[in-house]
Amino acid sequence: MPPDLEPTLFTDLPEAELRDHRSTQTVPADFDDFWSTTLAESRAAGTAAVTVTPAPGPRLSTVRVFDVTFPGYGGEPVRAWLRLPHGAEGPLPAVVQYVGYGGGRGHALDSLLWASAGFAHFHMDTRGQGSGWSRGDTPDSGTTGPQAPGMMTRGIDDPRTYYYRRLFTDAVRAVDAVRTLPSVDPGRIAVLGASQGGGTALAVAALTPEVHALVAHVPFLCDFPRATVITDADPYREIGRYLAVHRGNAERAMRTLSYFDGVNFAARARVPARFSAALMDEITPPSTVFAAYNAYAGPKEMAVWPWNGHEGGAIDDDAEALGFLRARI
Repeated sequence: MPPDLEPTLFTDLPEAELRDHRSTQTVPADFDDFWSTTLAESRAAGTAAVTVTPAPGPRLSTVRVFDVTFPGYGGEPVRAWLRLPHGAEGPLPAVVQYVGYGGGRGHALDSLLWASAGFAHFHMDTRGQGSGWSRGDTPDSGTTGPQAPGMMTRGIDDPRTYYYRRLFTDAVRAVDAVRTLPSVDPGRIAVLGASQGGGTALAVAALTPEVHALVAHVPFLCDFPRATVITDADPYREIGRYLAVHRGNAERAMRTLSYFDGVNFAARARVPARFSAALMDEITPPSTVFAAYNAYAGPKEMAVWPWNGHEGGAIDDDAEALGFLRARI
């Protein structure tokens, strides 16, 4: 192969160009007011206590698991798992984890890494999802108009009705809930996720000053102007299917998406952050990840996986994230 040609399996720009890529996304004039008002309203509505009960099922020798319910968007109940290292004396540093597209909080015995490593692990459920690859327990009560199958166009005609307004608010309220737990040190909280979970964690890092570190593996929901036209893979393709039918709604939909774009959140986040991108990823093309990374306003590092798709670094991403978080919370 001539040295000036990129391998055909690369899905996007060469890495050298990714390092300089900037999104064309714009910031709505009322972006900050929209989010401060949204969060204030949900905090005022969410006066119910956080409930924590032992999870049903088999008991483990090294990790204790609890079933949690906390008030999310509009005060609506959201489920989560709390996993704690057995016998550890608190308060502990905490990792709040958000889930990838189509998944929920899963089984109580899933995702034991973070508690096994000594963290309090708060694993938030994903409203309205959780029937794709892991189970969920939280409904989405939002009313919407027409949508393409999936979550990406649910309420997309207006940022006030868009699905991710509710999900991102749940995610911020999860941090609020964690900070009330006696097992958690409120001064040592990180947010983490992959794909949709990574995009959600990025939003929370921008919206919640009580967060102290961010891990965003192959984050989804970034650089919508580019993502919606360079990949034919779901979930971004859901937006294209919707606009192919609702031909006059593109400007309105893109304006809505600008309130939820990781690029705009990245410019407002300041905590130490670890990102990862995979150069053969068709689901979250690496240029969209780099668009958020390059806009990120705080200290940051990027892991690049040249030979991987949407799995990114998989367990190697987790291993590196573990070291990153141990040094920061």
